[in-house]
Amino acid sequence: MILLTTLDFSLPLKNPVVIFSLVLFIILFAPILFNRIKVPHIIGLIIAGVIVGPYGLNLLVRDSSIVLFGTVGLLYIMFLAGLEIDLTEFKKNRNKILVFGLATFLLPLVCGALASYYLLGYGFLSSVLLASMFSTHTLVSYPIASRYGVTHNRAVLLTIGGTMITDILALLILAAISGMTRENVTASFWITLGGSSMAFVAVVFFVFPIIIRWFFKRFDDSVSQYIFVLAIVFLASFLAEAAGVEAIIGAFFSGLVLNKFVPHSSPLMNRIDFVGNALFIPFFLIGVGMLVDVGVLVKGTGALKVAGVIVVVAVATKYLAARLTQKAFNLTNEEGRLIFGLSTSHAAATLAIILVGYNIIIGEAPNGEPIRLLDEDVLNGTILLILVSCAISSFEVERAARKLALLEERNNASEEDTNEKILISLAYPDTVSEMVDFGLSMRPRKSKIPVYALHIVSDENETLQSGASAGRKMMDKAQMHAAATENTIIPLTRHDVSISNGIIYTIKEQNITSVVIGLHRSFSPKNFFGPVAEKILKNVLETIFVYQPVQPLNTLSRIVAAIPPNAELEPGFLHWLESLTIISKEVGLPLFFYAHPDTLEVLQDQNRLAANPVQAVYNAFSNWDDFLIFSRELKPNDLFFLVSSRKWHVSHNTQLDKLPYYLSNYFKNNSFIILFPKQLDHGVHIEDIEQADGSLIETLSEKMGAVNKAGNYLKGLFKK
Repeated sequence: MILLTTLDFSLPLKNPVVIFSLVLFIILFAPILFNRIKVPHIIGLIIAGVIVGPYGLNLLVRDSSIVLFGTVGLLYIMFLAGLEIDLTEFKKNRNKILVFGLATFLLPLVCGALASYYLLGYGFLSSVLLASMFSTHTLVSYPIASRYGVTHNRAVLLTIGGTMITDILALLILAAISGMTRENVTASFWITLGGSSMAFVAVVFFVFPIIIRWFFKRFDDSVSQYIFVLAIVFLASFLAEAAGVEAIIGAFFSGLVLNKFVPHSSPLMNRIDFVGNALFIPFFLIGVGMLVDVGVLVKGTGALKVAGVIVVVAVATKYLAARLTQKAFNLTNEEGRLIFGLSTSHAAATLAIILVGYNIIIGEAPNGEPIRLLDEDVLNGTILLILVSCAISSFEVERAARKLALLEERNNASEEDTNEKILISLAYPDTVSEMVDFGLSMRPRKSKIPVYALHIVSDENETLQSGASAGRKMMDKAQMHAAATENTIIPLTRHDVSISNGIIYTIKEQNITSVVIGLHRSFSPKNFFGPVAEKILKNVLETIFVYQPVQPLNTLSRIVAAIPPNAELEPGFLHWLESLTIISKEVGLPLFFYAHPDTLEVLQDQNRLAANPVQAVYNAFSNWDDFLIFSRELKPNDLFFLVSSRKWHVSHNTQLDKLPYYLSNYFKNNSFIILFPKQLDHGVHIEDIEQADGSLIETLSEKMGAVNKAGNYLKGLFKK
């Protein structure tokens, strides 16, 4: 009791330990309580902020610590929006994004300016500034869409792009009006702003990637990588402010730059999501709630009239812009609702504009009171708009995202090949993480395709005991690495007298369709694949990927795929092509194909027919005797993807036998994959030909002629 007398329990609370503890309990229990009454957890956190804030029970004051964490949370939301966006789809839909961005900016701006001027009686500058506030929106409900896994939906892409357009334009209006009231807007002002903005964009998009790739190549510690990502985000935000634009623009741009370096299925992405959703974003939402003064409802009819006009115009125009976009681009009703939900919430940028207008003094009343560009009624009405718009946004996004997620799950369940199984063969402890990352990237995100990790303990190890111990350590590391990405791999440990036999029989017993094996450490032109891989290639007909990782997947910049003539005639062509496109999408790397023109035509047709085409460039390459041309084409951060073939199959040629020599001598510094496509039989073995008599050779010649005819027929089908 004596100790309690030294504590200060006066309101608002001042003890930092008590304050932080109270906020953590709010973050913990508010979503649980509000979810029970079917209220989205985001609006629950905002209402909790209203209750404990200065206009509620006055338990907490919105001091510098709340502002700090809230600012971090807002920047974190914008950073996640840029990080999780599908850049290929974003580029593909850039015209639609521009249309929506202009619609969601101009409709609120025009309607808001007219309503402010004619209904509320404000002056021209005040009306335009107030209307620009209607145009902005904050992605408060983005975490809901992220939780349901619909952030790659085209509706989310449109809204994120529209957010950038409308916020930039609104902030330019803010800068112009703020300058006009101070009489310092000149041509030099716009030249300076344009120059600084271009310098900011150049640094973020051209200098940052060099630094990021250098860091990720040299540091694999999880804590260091996360701290580095945060440092990049806030450095970009600071540079944006220094350039004269809003910090949220810098946070979003940093997300776009880091997008290709942080795979969606990676431990780093999992940590970024976890920390943001557990701490920073809830702090921001609580801080927004602390701004809301419900007392504006009883402060006279003037405040109510202004608040009513602000809420109705802001929400109605955002709804109209979303519906027009839906109709213009043939989106579904749920996608239209998702756009409306994400774009109707007003928070940070809205408040920034209003506070600037409130702080601008344009004159003095007869009683000595300052005349502000935007008065107190507008400030109170804006606070009410934040509460109402965030509530509408949360409900709409929750409902639309849930339905879209269920629909997508049904579609994936019907399309997913349940027979697909992936096996990762683990041999070396220092490549476990790279092998697991590659194996997991071969299946679509959130897919239920099983991935197995295999280690063989055999008499070929140095000692049986050391082999088993090393195998357990590798398996534990593989499982932990997969769990950090919220994925699961199935561990398999097998005891066998031969490593190759253990792998072969496991493939057959588990009905594996895709096998990932690592290239042995001492590969050379004469002993390239090694005896284990050679035996697997000879006895296994399924698709086999031989992987040699030189650097992490997330530091690569593109995939260069070299494909031999007639590869499209192999039975496993479509299977490996689908795997390659999935890898390209999951890792975020563009594809550069080099193949015979006939093969390129088939590749283009398949990509065109795909539900989600991949970003690809097609280059004609037929002369495999000139294979060393790739030593000039390949860059240090390229993944070299070589499609080979087992001997005596339709796409095999003698030049493929020289690949070990080329790779060992000229491409040691590149990560590369050698793919052997699935076959239906073992082909014709050279031993059979050496022992054959004339009649057998004649029979084989006839069969090869039949194969060529069948190949030409299949080419015709592909072209059709």
